Amino acid sequence: MMLADKVSTDSTELRPVKLWMPERVVFTPAALDEPWGQKIKQRIEALNLPIEELPRNRLTGLRGETERETYDISKRTLAVVTAPPSQFKLSPIPPSADWQFHLAEGCPAHCQYCYLAGSLSGPPVIRAYANLPQILDNLAKYEQPGKATSYEVSCYTDPLGIEHLTGSLAECIRYFGTREDGYLRWVSKFDAVEPLLDLPHNGHTRCRVSVNAAPISGKFEGGTASVASRLMGLRKLALAKYPVGLVVAPIMPMEDWEIHYSNLFDQISNALDFECDLTFELISHRFTPGSKEVLQSWYPHSKLDMDEEKRSVKRNKFGGTKYVYDNDIMKTLRRFFEGEIGRRFPNAKILYWT
Repeated sequence: MMLADKVSTDSTELRPVKLWMPERVVFTPAALDEPWGQKIKQRIEALNLPIEELPRNRLTGLRGETERETYDISKRTLAVVTAPPSQFKLSPIPPSADWQFHLAEGCPAHCQYCYLAGSLSGPPVIRAYANLPQILDNLAKYEQPGKATSYEVSCYTDPLGIEHLTGSLAECIRYFGTREDGYLRWVSKFDAVEPLLDLPHNGHTRCRVSVNAAPISGKFEGGTASVASRLMGLRKLALAKYPVGLVVAPIMPMEDWEIHYSNLFDQISNALDFECDLTFELISHRFTPGSKEVLQSWYPHSKLDMDEEKRSVKRNKFGGTKYVYDNDIMKTLRRFFEGEIGRRFPNAKILYWT
């Protein structure tokens, strides 16, 4: 069994903090020219990880003989690069936030339903951006005085999963702690939150963890912290007066799903047994033809159900195709989740169901 296929068997188990340590760390010349790139380099050196300084601003040595080999090589590599000019023109990201920006691309986890499959081109190497100060300076132009503006930073990476290597998430939290109308949002399947607890966030960063029922987290979320550990991390953040949230995703109607998701809500209730600023985001499982093809090349032995015959087709305005659960299943799932949250967390806000 390959590394990426190894998953937790017990989502209720508290395990030591999960830290990803890349086997290969490369820096481009442009990244080394950036002061933030030098700070990342110092962090890498302090962890005694091998560093390779590339001769050109081009990543090499990531391709294997098969897509699976390319995946394995890439997922063991951290590349410190500079964000290209295209990253400075922000895109809206409803319903999660007003805008998205990126401190990195690629994720160290091995989720067999990965949302990045088909979204990012090329090998799935984890790229951290060395020009973070310029990225943050660019955000102010998207704010309107007197109007709250939210920014999602988790669209293309798990920022907590690489924080021990980059320090970039903490820098973002400090930045938004100084903003009048700007608010940061991030989500993770990791639990190493201690470096964030004493930051001057001023309530301008909402910290969320992504969770799921045990049959899903146990089978399909390799390389992550257990759900219990993620919830303990969220508890610490809530006690540090951060606004917090749960992203329940991807929701799947597996056998006895009501029992399994009830157990998940028991875990959440135990972790957050005090009043806090709490939100929920509910996302049902979906896939595209492109993402299915990529995922099957990455995880050829996965038991993830992606049978188009069992799904409804949803098309977007650009002609793209997505496979989702049919209306009856979606209504049943939504009724259950909204009922559980309303009963257990009457003061929490459900931001969206999709």
